Amino acid sequence: MAGAGAFGRNHLRVYRKLEASGLGVALVAAVEPNAARAAETAAQYGIPVFATPEKLLAADLKLNAATVAVPTVHHHAVAAELLDAGLDVLVEKPLAFSLNEADDLIARADKGKRILQVGHLERFNPAILAAQPQLKRPMFFESHRLSIFTPRSLDVDVVMDLMIHDLDIVLTFANSAVREVRAVGLPILSPKVDIANVRVEFESGCVANFTASRVSTERVRKLRYFEPRQYVSIDYARRDLLVIRVDDSVPTELAAALASGKADPALLAKLAAAGAAASAKQAPGLTFAKPTVTPGEPLRLEIESFLDAVRTRRTPRVTARQGRAALELALAIESTMAAHAHRAGLDDFFMPAR
Repeated sequence: MAGAGAFGRNHLRVYRKLEASGLGVALVAAVEPNAARAAETAAQYGIPVFATPEKLLAADLKLNAATVAVPTVHHHAVAAELLDAGLDVLVEKPLAFSLNEADDLIARADKGKRILQVGHLERFNPAILAAQPQLKRPMFFESHRLSIFTPRSLDVDVVMDLMIHDLDIVLTFANSAVREVRAVGLPILSPKVDIANVRVEFESGCVANFTASRVSTERVRKLRYFEPRQYVSIDYARRDLLVIRVDDSVPTELAAALASGKADPALLAKLAAAGAAASAKQAPGLTFAKPTVTPGEPLRLEIESFLDAVRTRRTPRVTARQGRAALELALAIESTMAAHAHRAGLDDFFMPAR
C-alpha cells in the first residue's frame, strides 16, 4: 500500500477487512513519507511502514500487488517502480499527471505482463452496476457532482478531483470518440479551478453536460441520461436507480424530447417525482421501474475486482487504457477552460492546471 493519506487510509481499512474475512489477501506493508502518518499507520495495522518504495522493495516481503494512493504528481514514479519490480498495481484516479506518463505506465505494464487497474471508483457504485444492463443508445447525459470545500486534493483542480469520475462513466456508457469540448471554469477558494461546466459532443451525436464544484453548500452526485423512449436517473450517493420508459401511446414529440433531454425541466422533475413516489403506479404511456440495486461499498468492490484480476490474470474492469481516455478528456477540458479564461480576460487570477 503506497500512501496512507486521506484516501489511502480507506484502502488500508478495506484490505484489512478483506484479510480478516479470510479472502486470501494479506496487508503486508505500507509506504508513507510523512513520519507522523507512518507511525500512526504502523501502530494501527501492525505492519512495517517504509518511507519510500525503494525501501519497501529492498525488504523483500514477497509482494504480489500494491495500491498507489499518493498525490497525482507522484503516480507515475511510484507506480513505475512497483510495476518494474513485478507487482500488479491499482492506481488511484487519475492514472497519471500527463498523457506521456500514462503511456509509459501502460507500456511498462504491457512489457511485464502486469495488471494495471485505475481507481475510477464510481464504476463500482452499485447504482452504476445496475444501470449498465439498462443501456441501449444513450444520446444525452447530464451530470452534477457538487461538494463542500475541503483542503483535500488541492494539488489538482476540480476536473481531476471530482469531474473525472463522471467523465469515465460517460465515456464508458457513450462508447464513442470525443468530437468537441467546450468548457468554462473558475478558481474560487483555491489557486486552481474549483467550479467547472463542460459540454462534450461525441462522434455518435451523443451530447453530455457536466457540472462539478468543490465550493458548493450541498453535496450532490447525480447522473441522468436519455435514450430513445427511455430516461434513466442515477443517484450515486443514495446508490439509487430510476428508469422511465415511454411506450407507443406517448406522442412522438414528447418521446423525442425525453430521448434527447430537451423536455421541459418541470415535466422531467414531475416524472422523476412520480416515479420515485410509486414505481408501481403507472402514468399513461409511462412505465416507472426501480431495478434491483445490490448493496455494496464501491471501494471494497473495486479492490475485490482488482484482486480477482490479479489471481485470474483477466483484464480488469477499469483498464489502464480506459483510465488514459478519461485523463485525455480531462486534460482537453483543462486546456479549453484555460483558453476561455484568456478570452474572458481572467488571466490575472486563473492558474492553469499544468
